[in-house]
Amino acid sequence: MGLSSTAKHCIHSIGLILWLFLFSWFTQGIRFTPSEVDFLDPWSTHGAPITLLIIFLRLLSFLALPQTFFNLVGLLSLNAFPDKEKYQSSPLLAPFICVRVVTRGLYPNLVKKTVRKNINTLLDSNIENFVVQVVTDNPIDLPKDKRIIETVVPSSYKTKSGALNKARALQYCLEDDINVLGDDDWIIHLDEETLLTEASVRGIMNFITEGKHSFGQGLITYASNPVQFKSFSKFFQNRICTVADSFRVADDMGKLRCQLTYFNKPLFGWKGSYVICNAGAERKVTFDWGPDGSKAEDCFFGIVALDQGYSFNFIQGEMLEKSPFTFRDLFKQRKRWMQGIYLVCQSPLIPVKAKLILSISLASWLTMPLTTSNVFLSQMYPMSISPTVDFLLSFIGGMGLYMYIFGYIKQFPIHRYSWIRSVFSVLEIIIASTLSIVVENLAVISMWGGDWYDFYIVEKDNQVESAEETV
Repeated sequence: MGLSSTAKHCIHSIGLILWLFLFSWFTQGIRFTPSEVDFLDPWSTHGAPITLLIIFLRLLSFLALPQTFFNLVGLLSLNAFPDKEKYQSSPLLAPFICVRVVTRGLYPNLVKKTVRKNINTLLDSNIENFVVQVVTDNPIDLPKDKRIIETVVPSSYKTKSGALNKARALQYCLEDDINVLGDDDWIIHLDEETLLTEASVRGIMNFITEGKHSFGQGLITYASNPVQFKSFSKFFQNRICTVADSFRVADDMGKLRCQLTYFNKPLFGWKGSYVICNAGAERKVTFDWGPDGSKAEDCFFGIVALDQGYSFNFIQGEMLEKSPFTFRDLFKQRKRWMQGIYLVCQSPLIPVKAKLILSISLASWLTMPLTTSNVFLSQMYPMSISPTVDFLLSFIGGMGLYMYIFGYIKQFPIHRYSWIRSVFSVLEIIIASTLSIVVENLAVISMWGGDWYDFYIVEKDNQVESAEETV
């Protein structure tokens, strides 16, 4: 008999606290006896310029403290291994649901396969009152089915504010002469590769029938839908990218769940997939926020909805996606996110109070090249500002590393691993976390140039899957 949900959460909580204690002790954030740095006078040893620089860089790291604290609270106070969701009421009584997928139409085989799988998942979950709508720039030629709507966005279509890319396509569906949904209907927004699971469907239905919130979002994992590659190089890169996305898994279970459960607001923003919206509320918020609202349309939409007073909640049950196939795509993806969130935070269309916490989080991201240097400077120029500062810096670093560990445990079947395979898992986490830090630093450095309104789409299909689909 396996461990109960509560037992798993208790083990994880004890492990997290123990990890933070050991990491802080190892990095001298916690000291039980006086250390050399306690007796060192940095002003005379390193000189005033170096000392001031190190103090500035260490205090700059505190920009990450709010999101680190939210991750800690979310991972400790909310069950990290919840039991499978059960229907709170009959799914036959659920309102009409539109699963909306936006694509440029670059991967028609992938879209067809995803649509078919998601329809089957909904039917297997006893959902009958639904339709899958694929909104595309280029025709895909989806099969004729009463449950499938293919909406091609005309190249001539322009929104009132000049919205671009995905925001333009989403706004097209909200136009009076195009919209087919009533205000009491619901929309499930998915990326073209996102797969529903029966657990997520149950969670969505419970969220909708509860009727307390207009918007919701849940956990996405990346390891349960592995990709087949002919090239070992691509396989290796995708594997490391998937491990790197363990941080995103932990972020969903920590910060995202904390903000949506306790505050019912996307204070730090939210993702663009696994987005559940009341149709009437979505039409009032709209995606028509101009070019600045088009790079990270999901985040812009969420912060605007927050400012307008709408309520959000976390949804139980995970969905499945794929991580970038190559390191280059991982870099391009992160760069697009940073540019998009920057445009959200600097937009005059959103009041400062609505985007303040998001802006602090963005600042911690943009200063990564500076704060990462603390890893090396602390060895070159050892010093202590104060025991409290030393502990908080260790806490931020320890939580950052634990996010990769927890996310890995959450999305990979480690209980089936041999001890040898477990050793390789540790190596994977070290490689992936290092890669992630390097990539995000490079993304910050390079984000300031180029076309800020270009919307780079990572590769989402591969030769093996495409060949299988055409057989």
